[in-house]
Amino acid sequence: MHGNFPVKALLFDMDNTLFDLVAAKLEACRVITKEIGAGSPDVLFSYFLRRVRGFEDPENIRDFMVETGTYSDDAYAWSVAAYRDVKLSHIEPYPGVRDTLSELKRREYPLVLVTDAHHRDALPRLEKTGLKELFSHIITHDMTWEKKPSHIPFLYALRALGIPAPDADTTMFIGDSPRRDIAPARQIGMYTAYARYGDRFSSTRSDGGAHVVLDDIRRLPLLLEHATPNMEGRDRSCAAGLL
Repeated sequence: MHGNFPVKALLFDMDNTLFDLVAAKLEACRVITKEIGAGSPDVLFSYFLRRVRGFEDPENIRDFMVETGTYSDDAYAWSVAAYRDVKLSHIEPYPGVRDTLSELKRREYPLVLVTDAHHRDALPRLEKTGLKELFSHIITHDMTWEKKPSHIPFLYALRALGIPAPDADTTMFIGDSPRRDIAPARQIGMYTAYARYGDRFSSTRSDGGAHVVLDDIRRLPLLLEHATPNMEGRDRSCAAGLL
């Protein structure tokens, strides 16, 4: 049974909301830089943050190796394989994620994943963390060919749920990025919960206008049971009082 919160379905971002992808990528970068004897994990990771290529593109490793004078076809092939294997092996759910999602599913909330990752990347991560079966729908980049903050992935998820766009206020989106998760979800009318515990990139620590702020995902069921934030504003009592 649902609580008092006027939300009937929950949509989640994946990376850094359900698990720490940044830490896993840094560990993969550590293994690579140690093996090739050049650079540092932080420097290699910084290549993934450039706008030249995507955050998941292994070509970032090639660029790093070329610029550090360590490139060879064999070394690059090994590094890409190591990057993928080490990164996946170090992905673990944040404390309480699995139990929280299981409890929300027990309460009969449809759970939907909306991620910028491709299906080929998202599914192994969800299987590794044991979260895949908890989601009724998994919306990946190769299903919409649009990335957040585009509204299209959010609207696609609503359509998968059978919820008309004007009824977006019957859903809540939970994500760690104020710009890519919170702002666009709010713009189309969803309730929003900023997963501040997973935000590794927002230098200003802005919440993007989120209705509530979560410092621990384990507080989400309590929020849904008791809080009633005003869509016209933001009810900080949900974060500061109940949470």
